[in-house]
Amino acid sequence: MGAGSSSIAAAEEGGCSSPSKMMVVGLGDMPESCVASVLVYLDPPEICKLARLNQAFRGASSADFIWESKLPSNYKYLMEKIFGQVPANLSMKEIYAKLCRPNRFGDGTKEIWLDKRTAQLCMSISAKALTITGIDDRRYWKHLPTEESRFNSIAYLQQIWWFEVDGEVELCFPAGTYSLFYRIQLGRAAKRFGRRVCNPEHIHGWDLKPVRFQLQTSDGQHAMSQCYLDEPGNWVNYHVGDFVVENPNTPTKIKFSVTQIDCTHTKGGLCLDSVLIYPSDLRDRLKR
Repeated sequence: MGAGSSSIAAAEEGGCSSPSKMMVVGLGDMPESCVASVLVYLDPPEICKLARLNQAFRGASSADFIWESKLPSNYKYLMEKIFGQVPANLSMKEIYAKLCRPNRFGDGTKEIWLDKRTAQLCMSISAKALTITGIDDRRYWKHLPTEESRFNSIAYLQQIWWFEVDGEVELCFPAGTYSLFYRIQLGRAAKRFGRRVCNPEHIHGWDLKPVRFQLQTSDGQHAMSQCYLDEPGNWVNYHVGDFVVENPNTPTKIKFSVTQIDCTHTKGGLCLDSVLIYPSDLRDRLKR
């Protein structure tokens, strides 16, 4: 179905057609209902691109049944979780657009959004929403402002013996398989003469023993991994594990942690930004 017009010949009396009686029909003459029945099979970015073709496609692209088919089955729950209610005057397309934007909840320390192409749920949890051992003692940890975090703040570890960061979240996740990551950087980034540089001061102890990542869910799923922290100066998304949600209408509670509690040595020079929860089939979009 191209943008070029197709033509049909109007039948003459006696069943003969005449070039002079040809009626040219373009895409703009297609009924919106026919266009919408095709658009429903396309991805949202493709629908929005075709909406620019003409008035018929623009009108068809706003059909509620198209966008409701793209939304998660529990979209009403997500709207209530974020906004407190589902506004009655919003179209399905407007609801889709709202849920695709980063939306804060939980005192502004958690953020959820839908992937624009697949409508799968993504979540980010700020370091301020996590339980960090020693966070109230400025000899060990402190919160620093930064433009490198979507929450504009990170937790910076100078030095500690017992490294432990725990967290939990409870949500009705849309059905699917999810991966959980800690976003961590060794070294403290800064700008010098307009260029990003990393201050390696305080980095020590991470090459002696690996850190351990764990997660468990309220329905009995468990995952554990461990690795050495590396790549100073780069934000790394360390994969903790995966979990599966089968019922989108039942809340799933996830508990997660990262620890390095060998007290034979200190460790420090670490920036903790957030915890990310991503659909597993989209995890390649995250840089390690």
